[in-house]
Amino acid sequence: MKKILLPVIVCAFGLLLFSCGNSSSSEVKEKSTEQEGAKEEEHGDHEEKSTAELTIEQIKAIGVQIGSIEQKQLTATLKANGTLRVPNQNKAQINSVYPGVIRTLLVQPGTVVIKGQVIATVANPQFIQTQEEYLGLDPKITLAEQELKRQKELNEGNAGALKNLQAAESNLRAMMTRKAALQEQLRLMGINPSALPSNQLISVLSVRSPINGVVSSVTVQIGSFIDTNTPIISVIDNSQLHLDLFVYEKDLSKLQNNQTIHFTLTNNPGKEYDAQIYSLGSSFEDESKAVSVHAIVKGDKKGLIDGMTVTALISLEKTTGAAVPTDTIVTIQGQDFIFAVKEGGEETHGHGGSEEGEKEHKHVEGEKHEPAEKEHTHAEGEQHKEGEKEEGHGEEVVFEKIPVVRGTTDVGYTQITFLKQVSPDTKIVTKGAFFVLAKMTNSGEDAHGH
Repeated sequence: MKKILLPVIVCAFGLLLFSCGNSSSSEVKEKSTEQEGAKEEEHGDHEEKSTAELTIEQIKAIGVQIGSIEQKQLTATLKANGTLRVPNQNKAQINSVYPGVIRTLLVQPGTVVIKGQVIATVANPQFIQTQEEYLGLDPKITLAEQELKRQKELNEGNAGALKNLQAAESNLRAMMTRKAALQEQLRLMGINPSALPSNQLISVLSVRSPINGVVSSVTVQIGSFIDTNTPIISVIDNSQLHLDLFVYEKDLSKLQNNQTIHFTLTNNPGKEYDAQIYSLGSSFEDESKAVSVHAIVKGDKKGLIDGMTVTALISLEKTTGAAVPTDTIVTIQGQDFIFAVKEGGEETHGHGGSEEGEKEHKHVEGEKHEPAEKEHTHAEGEQHKEGEKEEGHGEEVVFEKIPVVRGTTDVGYTQITFLKQVSPDTKIVTKGAFFVLAKMTNSGEDAHGH
């Protein structure tokens, strides 16, 4: 009996192991299939999302506005860099025409001066010597004129020598020349020769400003000895401030005189200034292929000084084309986009119940139930609708991103060229594009979540 039971037990144990092996292998296959499906889903989720859905309530809440693509005439511009300059004829480095010691300084940096205003005084004993010589010439000239007259009378009576007459004439001419030279020296000193009194000589000369402007620097002190090469004060007249821009050779043909320029300071772009082209350069600057363009600054010049660097936009010809508000354009990974309302997806109704739920609902209506069951079904329907409202489901608008290329920007609008065929009647987001982009980005991140 034991011999018969042993083979039976071994066979039963073998069958049990075979069935377990089959079940485990089928489970492994099912798990492998599920993992492959999950990977495919995950790969699909990682694809770039090109649409965003917003409900009507969300659109109203965040202030998204929808409008049309407009045809606008905008002014094309050329961007250039440059420097503010004051012409040399509007700068003055003031020196004394005579050496001496600084007696007084009447201005300081930032002082506004006018042409002819005294800015400093210089003292030197030599000034007195020049005046003394000038005043002493008049008696000598009178004496020389009398001697010339006497020699002429003697010569006419053959009582005098010709050489004496010629010497008298030469002496008078030399004195007259010396007087004229001393008069000019006195005028350079700022002294009027005709008003110079003989009993009151001037030992201190006044240094005057030759132009209107603002004192930019004072390089001497009271008591400093200066010569004719020593600068005393520098004055700059910013009223004739002009702009030197550097434009490359390929863009030079687009420019002409009287074109308008809008510019801002490179280090302080908060305020915009205006200028107008008055001259185009005729040679390249240094070794570069840039040509200088000169423009006079118009209007308010407050805050502008010589040497400031600027960024300028030169107004070119006007162009007409499709344009959108500049804030409408968003940039994603270096590519510009706008958001358009997707055709056929303007108003998509919210999520309802599942198909099984609808079939079940029809099945319930088709069957005859007791009143208590109908009331129960009606109550469940009301609860389901309330649940939908709480979840915030409603009509949705689908927005699609459309790639574009930027063109001319002016008065808050930018001309665009579509990289995808778009109907002229397409509705686009004109305000709130940033929120639509955020919604699209967040939706893509949610799709990648666990």
